[in-house]
Amino acid sequence: MSKKILLLLTTTLTATLICNAQPGFIKATDELVRRTLPAGQANDILLEALPGAADDLGRDAFEVEQGPGHKIVLRGNNGVALASALYYYLNEYCHFQITWNGTHLDFFPDQRLPDVPAKVHKRTPYEYRYYLNYCTFNYSMSWWDWPRWEKEIDWMALHGINTPLAITGEEYTWYTVYKEMGFTDEELQDFFSGPAYFAWHWMGNLDGWGGPLPLSWIKSHADLQQKILQRERALGMKPVLPAFTGHVPAAFTKHFPSAKVKTTNWKNGFSDTYILDPADPLFGDIGKKFLITQARIFGTDHLYSADTFNENEPPSDDPSYLSGLSRRLYEGMQAADTAATWVMQGWLFYSDRKFWKAPQIKALLDAVPDRHMLLLDLAAEIEPVWRRTEAFYGKPWIWNMLHNFGGNISMFGRMDGVAAGPAGALHDTASGRMQGIGLTMEGIEQNPVLYELMTAHVWRDDAIDPEKWLTSYVTNRYGHADKAAIAGWGKLRSTVYNGKEIRDGAESIITGRPTFSAATVWTRTRLNYDPADLLGAWDLFMKAIPACHNSDGFQYDLADLTRQTLANYARPLQEKWVQAFREKNSADLARYSGAFLELIDDMDKLLATRKDFLLGPWIADARHWGATPAEKDLYERNARDLITLWGDANSPLHEYSCRQWSGLLSGFYKARWEQFFQLLQASVGTVQPDPEAFDKNIRAWEWTWVNARKDFPTTPAGKTVNVALQLYKKYRIAMGKALYHPK
Repeated sequence: MSKKILLLLTTTLTATLICNAQPGFIKATDELVRRTLPAGQANDILLEALPGAADDLGRDAFEVEQGPGHKIVLRGNNGVALASALYYYLNEYCHFQITWNGTHLDFFPDQRLPDVPAKVHKRTPYEYRYYLNYCTFNYSMSWWDWPRWEKEIDWMALHGINTPLAITGEEYTWYTVYKEMGFTDEELQDFFSGPAYFAWHWMGNLDGWGGPLPLSWIKSHADLQQKILQRERALGMKPVLPAFTGHVPAAFTKHFPSAKVKTTNWKNGFSDTYILDPADPLFGDIGKKFLITQARIFGTDHLYSADTFNENEPPSDDPSYLSGLSRRLYEGMQAADTAATWVMQGWLFYSDRKFWKAPQIKALLDAVPDRHMLLLDLAAEIEPVWRRTEAFYGKPWIWNMLHNFGGNISMFGRMDGVAAGPAGALHDTASGRMQGIGLTMEGIEQNPVLYELMTAHVWRDDAIDPEKWLTSYVTNRYGHADKAAIAGWGKLRSTVYNGKEIRDGAESIITGRPTFSAATVWTRTRLNYDPADLLGAWDLFMKAIPACHNSDGFQYDLADLTRQTLANYARPLQEKWVQAFREKNSADLARYSGAFLELIDDMDKLLATRKDFLLGPWIADARHWGATPAEKDLYERNARDLITLWGDANSPLHEYSCRQWSGLLSGFYKARWEQFFQLLQASVGTVQPDPEAFDKNIRAWEWTWVNARKDFPTTPAGKTVNVALQLYKKYRIAMGKALYHPK
């Protein structure tokens, strides 16, 4: 036997013995590797623990090194570090990428893994890498099953997430607690919301809407949560579970007539909710009972999310009142778990800054020991609250990118700000106890570039050069550094991703309730760039088609960019038919309103080519959870309502969660505009249409649509590149004329 073979056998045997002695996260990560890579390449990845890698601050580390026999050795102090090592290797040496919207992971059969010339050692500067917002669980995750959750947890680990919010199945804990307290199923029916509205139910904004919640859902999602937590913990994550904030059922006063219960109202068309005063002795008792029950069912990592007065103003701004409230809430946690850390979203300090001034914020925070509280600067890329609160008055805190509101579909982001923000805060002497970074978007599965950019900070402490980073992004996403594609992304960086002037992504007037105006309440159409400038990016992406057309990521990006240019073009078309109506020109009204409707059809046809943009899966996934026809219909109604009216026919939140999806464009938005144009044609040159009467009629029609039963396609139709090329040829010249404004 040659020395080379003997060395290989000895090394392999040693690695096997080490692996057999490794902690459980090795097995969990190995399974992730095998879910991610083809079998041949997965077998060439060797996983090893990195003992003692975490420093005194609990910050993780990983290593990547060339192993024997063309193997790649990955080392980490937990599963997240190991998975991050894998993704680092895939990015840097294989030039691959894994996102929600397009994956480039194209190994050839028997392809050898690229070598690592020198050992790589990385340590994160951040103890916490937080993920999720209460709203994400509904705007994106309402209907997820275990396979979809498994895929997301893998994505989290690969991208370095170690502190995910975990509120799936919270209703089961509360059901158990309240049943033990003597509440009946009938009393709880008016408390639990429908599945699409849990986020706002748990934040105390609404009760019962979208229900009654079936018991089958409550039980099935307890099982789902146990799977989620088991996998997250196996990989070394520390999930953040919910805590009691005082929100109780309306029947609470029946069971406890002397309890100090007050009502509050979210002011968005929903009934009052009921809040138990933290000064009431029952508050601490229930808070303790909830956490003990939750730990019995789901375990604990001692991190508890609790948000008082989320978009509801406290009854008093007296600092002593706020301090007492905060202290009692924490004491309720501490009574059940002496190691409890209160994780608080800082959204209230942003959304209601008129109330939350320095004395109020300081009083709320100072009542809790520093080491038992963790603040989320929820929208630091928009407005860093830490800067006006002396870094949350000494509390540990996390810099988060919120980015998306309502799960809307719009190309948008603050690319340069996100590239520099985390590192800038980390090295700022005024940032106090900044201990992490995170993603707190309301909806995911959109704008993947922003999420790849933000998570690129996990294993570095310096700012990112956006231009250089984008070149790597294109290479990893499309398979090579195509010059036209890179130039196109440069244009996108200076337009849709420049982050100027507006808070969040602009919508198209297409998704707004029909109007003569440029926007509606929630359909805000103001852009952060000149729409004519975006056409240059479209041109460059068209030039990149021959070289990039086989890339899944390129196909998504081409569809999204084409969608955005068409969505922008709706505005000048609207101006044309508005002018025609006001000039009483029936022929031009028919011409331009017809072009407007045709544009919607073309967008629908384009988006039908990508599953990312289909309405069908959202509806089908909702119905999948129903155990009976009635339950299936209930879940479909929830699914339809959230993304259209949000509430009832008179909801002031209509269109807040609008989506530019195939099926929704043709079946909902276009249908509304058709009715509006019919009204205009009938009245042009005669009488002015009655906007109030139309609004009343369209609200009734919308409510009928919400309560309808219909399946939509769940698989793509057509080829993205072909349809995009057709639409480019059809619209590009007209767009240039309509959108170009000489400066």
